[in-house]
Amino acid sequence: MKFKRYCKVLQLTDNPQLIEDYKRVHGKGQAWPEITNGMKDVGILDMEIYIAGTQLFMIMDTVADFDHETQMAILATKPRQSEWEAYVSQFQETDANATADGKWVLVERIYEMEQQVECAKEEGQVKTTDKLEVTIS
Repeated sequence: MKFKRYCKVLQLTDNPQLIEDYKRVHGKGQAWPEITNGMKDVGILDMEIYIAGTQLFMIMDTVADFDHETQMAILATKPRQSEWEAYVSQFQETDANATADGKWVLVERIYEMEQQVECAKEEGQVKTTDKLEVTIS
């Protein structure tokens, strides 16, 4: 199966309590269902967010024909999306009125093991699940 991968970064406010609260609202079962459903509706297959200090790193896997600009604009119109973005902005170094696309910065891939093609960060990185089938000897 082919899919695209986008990686993004965002800065949190340097406040230990806010960071813990941000982690809590992203804990298992805590994200609002409308947000997860909206992401799935626009073609986001999976998303992971990692944290190091105040730096967030997101991995977003999408359907193969995902157009980042178009789909992120559609996501911004989904139920409760703007409310969620305003809510989580209290933890982030962002504007409360910014969309997810306005907050998260796409990052450029500079290395991939056995890289076949180069893609602009806005295009996403085309991946296939067959790369996940690894034999360890």
